[in-house]
Amino acid sequence: MTEPNTSVETLLWDRPATRPAHATLLLAHGAGVGMDSPFMAGIAGRLAERGVAVARFEFAYMAARRTGGKKRPPPRAEKLVDEYLAAIEAATAEGIDGPLLIGGKSLGGRVAAMAAGQPTIAAAGVVCLGYPFHPPGQPDAQRLTPLQDAHLPVLICQGDRDPFGAAAEVAGYGLPGHVRVAYLEDGDHDFKPRGRSPATWKGNLDAAAQTVTEFAAALG
Repeated sequence: MTEPNTSVETLLWDRPATRPAHATLLLAHGAGVGMDSPFMAGIAGRLAERGVAVARFEFAYMAARRTGGKKRPPPRAEKLVDEYLAAIEAATAEGIDGPLLIGGKSLGGRVAAMAAGQPTIAAAGVVCLGYPFHPPGQPDAQRLTPLQDAHLPVLICQGDRDPFGAAAEVAGYGLPGHVRVAYLEDGDHDFKPRGRSPATWKGNLDAAAQTVTEFAAALG
C-alpha cells in the first residue's frame, strides 16, 4: 500500500494478496476526514482480504489540507462530480481487475451516486457507505435525487441509527428498485455501535465489507 498523497488523480491502493481481484472499488472520503481515516483504511483492508481491490482518492479541497492549505468546508456535492470522473479515468489508466464499482463514505458516496447519473459512466455499480440521506436534525431536507437518477445498481451500507438517515426513516422513502440498503446493527454514521450494544465496530465493518463483496460478485 502506498502512502497518502495530495492529488485526486493519484490513488492509494489496497489490492488482494493474490491478483487478479474479483472487482475494483474506487472509494472517496467523507466531508471531514481524508482517505486514510480509520474508517477508510478499515473498510479498504477488509475488502482487499475478500478479493476486492480498493483505490482511494481525495478531492482537491481535502488534499489541499495536507500541504498547509486553509481548512475550508467541502464544495457543494455537484461541484465534485468532475473530480470523481477524473478519478475514474485515473483508476482505469492504472489498471483495474473485474468490474469497476464507484463509491465513497458519506459525501463521497453521494458524489459517486451523482456520477452514476452520467449516461456514459464507465462503472458497474455504486457503493455508498453511510449515505447522507439528510443533514442531521433536518429529516425533511432529503437527498434522494442522486439515488433515483443513478443509472447503475446502488448498494448502501447504513448504520441503523445513522443521524443522516436511520433505518426507520429510510424505510419510508420509497427508494427505487435498483437501490438496496443493508443495515449495520446499532451503527452510527461510521457504523459504530453504542457501548452497551452486543454489536461491535469491527463486526460491523466486517459485515459491510462482506456485503460489498457479494454485491460486486453479483455484478461480475
